[in-house]
Amino acid sequence: MVDGERRPTVRPLRPAAPPDGDAGPVPRPRRGASAAVAARESGPGAGVKPETGATTPDAEPVSDGPTSESGPTGTDGAAPEPKPPTAGRRRVPFAHAGRVRPRQLAVGAARATRAWSRRPSGRTTVPALFLLVLVGAAVAAGAVLVPAAVRKPEPVAVEATSAAPVLGVPQTGAVPGLTATPVPTGRPGLPGTVGPTGTPSAGGATATPVLPTGRPADALSGWAQRVAATTGIPAVAVQAYGYAELVLAQTHRSCQLSWTTLAAIGYVESRHGSFGGATLLPNGLTSKEILGAPLDGQGGRSRILDTEQGRLDGDKTYDRALGPMQFIPSTWQEIGADADNDGVKNPHDIDDAALAAGEYLCQGGRNLTIPGDWWGAILSYNDVRRYAQEVFTKADEYGRSSGT
Repeated sequence: MVDGERRPTVRPLRPAAPPDGDAGPVPRPRRGASAAVAARESGPGAGVKPETGATTPDAEPVSDGPTSESGPTGTDGAAPEPKPPTAGRRRVPFAHAGRVRPRQLAVGAARATRAWSRRPSGRTTVPALFLLVLVGAAVAAGAVLVPAAVRKPEPVAVEATSAAPVLGVPQTGAVPGLTATPVPTGRPGLPGTVGPTGTPSAGGATATPVLPTGRPADALSGWAQRVAATTGIPAVAVQAYGYAELVLAQTHRSCQLSWTTLAAIGYVESRHGSFGGATLLPNGLTSKEILGAPLDGQGGRSRILDTEQGRLDGDKTYDRALGPMQFIPSTWQEIGADADNDGVKNPHDIDDAALAAGEYLCQGGRNLTIPGDWWGAILSYNDVRRYAQEVFTKADEYGRSSGT
């Protein structure tokens, strides 16, 4: 008491301002906290007695709640300190490395890919990647399947085999009708052959080859007679076809042309030199010249103007096919051969014509045991599919009937 009067109320003091003006307001304690603080500070005699609950005469009433806007105050006028909040903390899990299951990883990758594929960049990239995978698979399959398919070529027509050594073109041993001594394959001195002019002997010296006299194809007369009896081909024509095979085996080793293919062409072109009433003479010449129709572009024929002033075919306007193998004059001038050692390249001689036909078929490094090369060679001779099929059928027939 300052002026001797008892005042029934106590004015609360304003809370002290924070030292810096930036701090926020002082937090208020919960309701009823001021009475509890006053009771603790004044002791058991200054407030409500614990035993009876009566108030002492000199005790001043203590406010139960806030009495002013400044907040609650104690008996000493000082603002109580706020209690820290007692609510439990929220724990945030710490992200740390851990084992991820493969399935979770795959699912996550699939979801990320699907989300990316819906974007503009993914709509373009995903189809491109799919096409790239398809191309790669096709290339890989081709690298495995194509070599396996072409690794072992099969002959197109029936070729000479070791199963029938008697009827095949003689390769070694005694040559019927010429000598009784063995003759090596592709003996030197045959028309059209290349290489050394002699064969090495056992002692290393070069022996002088024995050259045949007369028509070289006569050396195959015995074999030709047996083949002619089973195939119906004139024996002189069989000699020409077989001799051409032997020569080409030396001049074009990779060609592997069979006499049956030459015989089939000779049949389709001129019935082995018998077209128009002609016949084959023992020396291989035709009894009369065999000339084809003028190549004037009519009736499905090609149109070829004269190329040699009629010296070979007697026609100065258009070219005509010549001889038993039916060569065009310009082709004969380029590839004609002399297979009978008479010094003349004659398209009307079955020996010369058969060897020239073989040279033509083997051009370009062809291997006629490969189907594609065989068909390409026949179509280059006459570019008509029906013609090539007829040649194939006849060559196969000759091979079967002769056992070669």
